[in-house]
Amino acid sequence: MIKFPTHNKKLKDWVTKMAKLCQPDEVVWIDGSEAQKIILEKEALANEEIIQLNKEKLPGCFLHRTAIDDVARTEHLTFICTKKKHDAGPNNNWMSPKAAYKKARAIFKGAMRGRTMYVIPFSMGPVGSEFSKIGVELTDSRYVVLNMLIMTRVGELVLKQIEKEDNFTKCLHSKAELDINKRLILHFPEDNTIWSVGSGYGGNVLLGKKCLSLRIASHIARKEHWLAEHMLIMGIEEPNGHIEYVVAAFPSACGKTNLAMLVPPEGLKVKGYRIWTVGDDIAWMRVDSDGTLWAINPESGFFGVAPGTNSKTNPNMVETVKKDTIFTNVLLKSDKTVWWEGADGEVPANGIDWQGRPWKSGLKDVNGKPVLGAHPNSRFTVPIMNCPSASFRLEQHHGVPVSAVIFGGRREHLAPLVYESFNWQHGVFVGSTMASERTAAQVGQVGEVRRDPMAMLPFCGYNMAHYFRHWLDMGKKMKKAPKIFHVNWFRMDESGKFMWPGFTENLRVLEWILDRCNNRVEAYKTPIGYVPYPADIDLTGISLSDGALEKLLEVRKDDWVGELKGIKKFFSEFKKDLPLELWDEYESLSQRLKTSE
Repeated sequence: MIKFPTHNKKLKDWVTKMAKLCQPDEVVWIDGSEAQKIILEKEALANEEIIQLNKEKLPGCFLHRTAIDDVARTEHLTFICTKKKHDAGPNNNWMSPKAAYKKARAIFKGAMRGRTMYVIPFSMGPVGSEFSKIGVELTDSRYVVLNMLIMTRVGELVLKQIEKEDNFTKCLHSKAELDINKRLILHFPEDNTIWSVGSGYGGNVLLGKKCLSLRIASHIARKEHWLAEHMLIMGIEEPNGHIEYVVAAFPSACGKTNLAMLVPPEGLKVKGYRIWTVGDDIAWMRVDSDGTLWAINPESGFFGVAPGTNSKTNPNMVETVKKDTIFTNVLLKSDKTVWWEGADGEVPANGIDWQGRPWKSGLKDVNGKPVLGAHPNSRFTVPIMNCPSASFRLEQHHGVPVSAVIFGGRREHLAPLVYESFNWQHGVFVGSTMASERTAAQVGQVGEVRRDPMAMLPFCGYNMAHYFRHWLDMGKKMKKAPKIFHVNWFRMDESGKFMWPGFTENLRVLEWILDRCNNRVEAYKTPIGYVPYPADIDLTGISLSDGALEKLLEVRKDDWVGELKGIKKFFSEFKKDLPLELWDEYESLSQRLKTSE
């Protein structure tokens, strides 16, 4: 018999129905209390789901290891389940709801026998904010519960909100057998439902994250006239105390988290800037009554990639993960601390690798390749409030006002360091054509251009052509829309070296962006947008080679003419659905390139 701490009939009926399907031994409601969390940690330690780390050096921290074939989002097993395939669009894997429920139900049937079903009422965003959405995740994984307690707002306040609203996203997860052949991540936007089975990896099973915050939320946002985006939110405080906020979208491996919490570079410290981190991954944005755009971060934690995180790339994150952190698939050192490739300090002589095997420095496999101590997608889950630059407006129901929208990608030769779109419609075109070139660390041909509009290609819960239309329509709802920019930290010189130092120095580019938003500087009009005059980017404290900044800002006509072919091919995938405005922008760019000197 299930004990219910709620009077909500819809919630009680659904939990009863799912428990009947999954057949757990017991049902436990998560109340968000510290006492219950400690009990869960003790149980997870006893069952070896997690390992206690060094209590002095890493207080409140644990290590978790996933199955070897369960280390990342399983894109090919992730589906959008709508009645009409066309509604999912060419950007998504599609399955009919009827077929999806039937297929998953067979795997869920009895999957929780011998286990506990945990009921997690959670809020994405401050509880009670008009921005926020409520979800309830049912899971048989303590790891999921402990992560959700970090990543979302959990507990009795959320249950009270459900009593008021009677509207929540139904999230069902079971590890089942952790069999990749019986793994599915299913989104039912028309039912406000998510089912995930056969995985234990965070991106597939923390259902408040990409599943709700982007795939389901983007569908809801289109209906309700707001934006659910794969974007960081950061505040830049000037010496007079005035803070301006920007949102930014980058594909993976382009430094989104590093930018969200950067430390001002030495050369600009004299100006007294301070950075406030609102979020590193997701932004929900609404048009306020005054016609401006406001944003919240629906999450309360970071689910970050460990490899490459160090005191140079992200000193604030290094501080953040020193306590209350769950590390996943990193190397365990002999002193019960952790390490990953690219971490600070010397490479440890030995340890236990992410698969639980003995490891030593310099170890190579049968093909002579280095054996990694940490998985390339190893992670840490940690509360945002641990971050030294965490914004004081995280629980602000109204969010923060957005001055600029920034898109970016990894382009070795094409895109300049920064440019500004001509207007909102042109900015949507810039975002819709966003792309990165593959690096050696990614599967596929090095240098191949991968389109990832608004960094949302894997996360848009409906037809992306309709998503572009939604962006265009949102611009019409604003009296004062944010300006839209594109950045590229990765331009290379003839010898294959990065021309821009990146990391903390990127604040110099953000400074120009805010100067443009406040009409403090002029800009040079090019066929692709407005480009800075070199003198308007403050280079105090860094030394670039002669002419390097001019090269970083150069718009090469021939390269952009070549880029038009890739854009046309990508746009053509959406056939008649693609908004005509974007084809107009394509033709206008083509014309400007023809007539430019």
